[in-house]
Amino acid sequence: MTATTDGSAGAVSPRTAVDGETTDTALPERAAPAPGRLDETAARAAARAAEHLLARQDPAGWWKGDLETNVTMDAEDLLLRQFLGILDPDTARAAALHVRREQREDGTWSTFYGGPGELSTTVEAYVALRLAGDPPDAPHMARASAWVRAHGGIADTRVFTRIWLALFGWWRWEDLPELPPEMLFLPKWFPLNIYDFGCWARQTIVPLTVVSAKRPVRPAPFPLDELHTDPARPNPPRPLAPATGWDGIFQRIDKALHLYHRVAPRPVREVAVNLAAQWIVERQENDGCWGGIQPPAVYSIIALHLLGYDLGHPVMRAGLESLDRFALWREDGSRMIEACQSPVWDTCLATIALADAGLPPDHPALVKAVDWMLDEEITRTGDWAVRRPGLPPGGWAFEFHNDNYPDTDDTAEVLLALRRVRHPDPARVEAAAARGTRWTLGMQSRDGAWGAFDADNTSVLPNKLPFCDFGEVVDPPSADVTAHVVEMLAHEGLAGDPRTLRGIDWLLAAQEPDGGWFGRWGVNLVYGTGSVLPALAAAGIPASHPAVRRAVAWLGSVQNEDGGWGEDLRSYQDEQWVGRGASTASQTAWALIALLAAGERESEPVRRGVAWLTATQLPDGSWDEPYFTGTGFPWDFSINYHLYRQVFPLTALGRYAHGEPSLRKEG
Repeated sequence: MTATTDGSAGAVSPRTAVDGETTDTALPERAAPAPGRLDETAARAAARAAEHLLARQDPAGWWKGDLETNVTMDAEDLLLRQFLGILDPDTARAAALHVRREQREDGTWSTFYGGPGELSTTVEAYVALRLAGDPPDAPHMARASAWVRAHGGIADTRVFTRIWLALFGWWRWEDLPELPPEMLFLPKWFPLNIYDFGCWARQTIVPLTVVSAKRPVRPAPFPLDELHTDPARPNPPRPLAPATGWDGIFQRIDKALHLYHRVAPRPVREVAVNLAAQWIVERQENDGCWGGIQPPAVYSIIALHLLGYDLGHPVMRAGLESLDRFALWREDGSRMIEACQSPVWDTCLATIALADAGLPPDHPALVKAVDWMLDEEITRTGDWAVRRPGLPPGGWAFEFHNDNYPDTDDTAEVLLALRRVRHPDPARVEAAAARGTRWTLGMQSRDGAWGAFDADNTSVLPNKLPFCDFGEVVDPPSADVTAHVVEMLAHEGLAGDPRTLRGIDWLLAAQEPDGGWFGRWGVNLVYGTGSVLPALAAAGIPASHPAVRRAVAWLGSVQNEDGGWGEDLRSYQDEQWVGRGASTASQTAWALIALLAAGERESEPVRRGVAWLTATQLPDGSWDEPYFTGTGFPWDFSINYHLYRQVFPLTALGRYAHGEPSLRKEG
């Protein structure tokens, strides 16, 4: 057994080759329960899972599982500390322990468990180990550098990786896309203004405009010649794309911006840089972070440092302290950096799971969770108001502190959780629910659907910029978010509201040809379908509806032989992986939640899925899940939410054993 930082135990599972890639097979199953006893088996499994989850609640009322991504978080944390001159040996040694453990046999690092080696991730991990003292001729380092050279070297890495290298002179600033701070002058209606970008992107881009303007270079602690295909020519020119397409147009605009960098009027640039600094400081959260996520905090600290903020300045001190809170120290002395923390999301999902598993609605743990969630309600205006200036605030964010960016997904799930609990102050719950519902309705996009953080954040231009070669930089509506909102609105008595009906119409039109729905924030069609079918059922769409029947048929067609469901992250790039992957507890639960909502409780796929969940449950009531089933950016940035393996199986087993949830409105 292997220990995990979230307190659960994980079983080591066998490995097998699939299409040339190494992945883990499903966990070995126990004996399947007898058909007539499945109800009882499921109820006992749910009870054990509930006991396990209850034991993990914080005394303040919240739950939070580890949020695992990839080693670029750890590498960039070390690079930041090296840049600021505060990297200490103990931190470097602890981070290196984690980075080395994640290295694949071929010398590379991947962006998700069982995934293929990825160039930029491998380069950043390699540099982190060099900072920690690993020599380049060590066998594990030599394997990594040879693979990097064979796959194009530093020159073929993404822009963000080369920005980090440029900070130490390992790459030339002149060979990076230009990000002028003058872009902050663009009015909100003008193309490519900062509010055309998703909130996570604008929080990163604004500080990077300062970094781009200053082009700092700290002395490199060592050369990186071994990561270039040709050390004598490390920065090969990139060919221009044809001027008739967006790529070619923006490449030529970038060339013009590089010329502007040389002649930019000093007074204009100073005003732009100071405006960026003001924007950054105004958006620092009470705990010192920016947006509750690590990357904007890292770049904001660099930008402010370049503008003369010393490390003892209150803004800088709070920012660095917030980054320390993203670090998870393990018993073996290693250190892993979370890209983000998910207490609101985890708490509302845990509340839903426990309630659906039969915990009394006035159980002290549920009441305490609701108390905490009510305290986390956001009642101040944030950047979302740029597109919705007259909308009163309300709703919830994902993290402990992120008042600038509540999101519709968390808000919908929090409201669904509140309605499962009998709280001693129903008036307080009703007031918060009313504000959250009003705000969520106001965030509906013009097409009738919902994005996560902003309304109508659908411009096609930001993704075309040479700078934006990694991940999503806009926040268009998605099926999973829209489904959660529709489900919430239906339970708030608004199933027949014209705005809800527009959301339902959008969902029906967004169904994929095979019968599933795309999952933006979870992997992938299994997650999207697991979100949409409960929403349609809550809104009164009958189980006989053709869209529901197609979805049910698709889920049945992709069920694994062992009875579970799984979908690999490669499904975002390769259709052959859609609905295909080793069975996981969370994805099996999503499929079961969908099928139960569609009235399929007595079907063979449901019985086999429930049997798989009960057979793979660990003795302590938890499940093991090394796979990444969460999504930051489809394919580019993947997440293993360590609590998913607990809350979703409990929800599915609870609904199988006790029926679909019955939500309450007070008063």
